[in-house]
Amino acid sequence: MKPKILIVDDEPNILRLLEYNLKQKYDVVLKNDGLEAMLWLQDGNVPNLIVTDVMMPNMNGFELMQNIRNSGFFKNIPIIFLTAKSDSVDRVKGLKEGADDYLVKPFNPEELDARIENLLRRINGEL
Repeated sequence: MKPKILIVDDEPNILRLLEYNLKQKYDVVLKNDGLEAMLWLQDGNVPNLIVTDVMMPNMNGFELMQNIRNSGFFKNIPIIFLTAKSDSVDRVKGLKEGADDYLVKPFNPEELDARIENLLRRINGEL
C-alpha cells in the first residue's frame, strides 16, 4: 500500500506537477487551500505526510500547520512547506512553528521526493 501524501496549493499547475511526479510512489490527494485540507482531515482522512504552500486563500499554510499541530489526532503528521516565500525569516518561522522541512519554489521535484522519502523513513523508524 502506497503512503498517502496530501498536497495543498492554490496553484493548479503546481498541483498537477506534484501529482504527476509523485503518483507513481504515493497515493496523492490534492486540495486547493488550507481550509479544504482541514475539512478533508476532519472527515477522518489521515495522510502519511503533508506538502503545503504558505500563501493561499481561506487558510494559509501557517494557519493549517497551527491547526494540525494543535490537534490531538493529526499533530504528528510530517509537514513540508513548499512555497515562494524564500526569505530566511519565513523559513525560520516555518521551521520554528513546526514544519519538518521547508523548500522554496521554484524547486526540483527530485529533491522534494528525496525529502519526502527521508521524512517517511524517519517516522517509520528506518533512519
